[in-house]
Amino acid sequence: MFIEGKNAVKEAIKAGLTINKLMVDNNLKNKKDDLLSFAYENKIKIEFLPKQILDKKTKTNHHQGFIADAVDFCYCNCQDILNKAKEKNEKPFIVILDGIEDPHNFGAIIRSCECAGVHGIIISKNRNVQVNETVIKTSTGAIANMLIARVTNIKDAIEELKQNDVWVYAAELGGQNIYKQKLDRNIAVVIGSEGFGIRPVVKSHCDGVITLPLKGQVNSLNASVACGIVVFEILRQREK
Repeated sequence: MFIEGKNAVKEAIKAGLTINKLMVDNNLKNKKDDLLSFAYENKIKIEFLPKQILDKKTKTNHHQGFIADAVDFCYCNCQDILNKAKEKNEKPFIVILDGIEDPHNFGAIIRSCECAGVHGIIISKNRNVQVNETVIKTSTGAIANMLIARVTNIKDAIEELKQNDVWVYAAELGGQNIYKQKLDRNIAVVIGSEGFGIRPVVKSHCDGVITLPLKGQVNSLNASVACGIVVFEILRQREK
């Protein structure tokens, strides 16, 4: 798996991800660069290559002269996320994605969740885009600090969380105004797919539905934008 771009590579090294080698643009070989220095300090194997070679290897077209050849992303399970919250002595704060298909949306969601202090994200093995080079690039390094559980069945994951005293809310139209709902508790929020929202069978397992009030003519938000607003409202309530 390739990790591309200065910020993404640096965060991957900081997070301790296993990197087989770092491929660097030849033009940077004799230049002072903070990422190169950081890689040398961490004893990362560095291979200098012509820019044309990096251009052929890139999956995002935005490598900035740095492509790390890393071990494939390591998914966790739901209990790992709960344990992380316990270790930090915090109430669990989890995001569940039900069918996000756009890797750019997924990457943006990871970035918002990491910034808001979310302990982990749960995705489906079959109904969600998986972690790939575009997701990693779009997260701008945030993925290196985010636990992601990949499960066979979202419904079963929700029931597992509820058995651990986590309240699960679907973020969708037709529910209670998010700004009037008490959210400073053990919580997981379900974000639906870009085109179809949350599946009814998944929503039926949730404890409630929270809704962002919309005042314009368009009746929906981009999934990553909606997720960002929701997690920061939860953070605001938790910080009171």
